[in-house]
Amino acid sequence: MISFFKKKIPKIFSPIAGRLTPLSEVNDPVFSEGMMGPGFAIEPEAGELYSPIEGVVTSIFPTKHAIGLKRKDGKELLIHIGIDTVELNGEGFNIFVHEAEKVTPQTKLAEIDLAYLQQQGKGKTIMVLFPEDTQTYSVAEKVVAAGEELSL
Repeated sequence: MISFFKKKIPKIFSPIAGRLTPLSEVNDPVFSEGMMGPGFAIEPEAGELYSPIEGVVTSIFPTKHAIGLKRKDGKELLIHIGIDTVELNGEGFNIFVHEAEKVTPQTKLAEIDLAYLQQQGKGKTIMVLFPEDTQTYSVAEKVVAAGEELSL
């Protein structure tokens, strides 16, 4: 009977195929020390990036290296593509969505040329961040598929 009153926690899915890791292992203190908020990271194996949530696109950075999303419950997320990729000025990224577009975990947000990032000496780690959140997320390292539901 009490289960009727439990708050439903929105699901979150892996936005890309790769190795799920704690944010603390990212090779950049801005992310590993939580300066951008808590979250998780994925070392990608493929370049297709999908929405990790059901929600809406709130922002696409002009340099295409970051995409802001908002869940139905109002919680905001930031997907940061790579490390120091802002310096590429959009090269190596193909964005498929626009601001105010509704998205689901089946929505492809972007394609990332991982080989190009590597050639340019940029990290390819994908960070999913919750800038306004104060809780920490417990992340067990494992290989994940794009669209796989995550337990955080």
